[in-house]
Amino acid sequence: MNPLARWVRVEWGLLYATVREPLLKRRLRAVPMTVGAVCLTAAVQLVQNRSWGCRPIQSVGAVRAADPVWLALLRTPLSLFVPALDLPVWGALVQILFVFGLAEICLGRRRTLAIAYVATLAGTLYARVGIALGPHHLLGLPPTDAQVVDTGPSAAVVGLAVYLGWRYGAYVTAGGVAAAMLAEVLAKENLAGREHLAALAGVGLLCAAETLREGQRRSGTLDGVGSGLPPIQSWKARPGRSQRRSW
Repeated sequence: MNPLARWVRVEWGLLYATVREPLLKRRLRAVPMTVGAVCLTAAVQLVQNRSWGCRPIQSVGAVRAADPVWLALLRTPLSLFVPALDLPVWGALVQILFVFGLAEICLGRRRTLAIAYVATLAGTLYARVGIALGPHHLLGLPPTDAQVVDTGPSAAVVGLAVYLGWRYGAYVTAGGVAAAMLAEVLAKENLAGREHLAALAGVGLLCAAETLREGQRRSGTLDGVGSGLPPIQSWKARPGRSQRRSW
């Protein structure tokens, strides 16, 4: 096995092995929540680009830092599926289909939605803190950003991608996503880029908390089943994995 193939196997082997069988057997039926999310996002985009539909969508799914906190929290779940008006929707649909689909198979529907919500909420709350700090603070934002609509599905996608990378040992991929978000902020200073970094920070705290909890539960057995080991640690600990050729 050449070095590139070996690296690909180490980086994405567990993730591939996890999603391969469900997708081969059930195809899109393996990711019903993801299919629903893609359809909902497409429908929202179609409606909000009509003269009669923009205001209703903004009223129920657009979150701004200027909104009262209680109203922002009510709108946040739907805001995950409200794409930016000034960007092509196909990009958001592809991201949701790919990242949400992987997460739904690997993590389950509840955890996928929970992590997506944590990432989006982290960005939403950061916007309020940043505006309170003001433009002269390192983490601050200008007052005009209070009227800018939050990131839509992108913060959730970024958070899920990094969480999956951490959980399934694709550390280079997770690091690459984080580096891309940092480069986005350095290249173009805007609210969306800052919220993406806040989403990464929120998911990073979640990963740290899970690592601490799993370390406390670890039984010391080589096999991670029932020991609380993350999938990547359990997979690497199993004897004979180098002989497997499932992909």
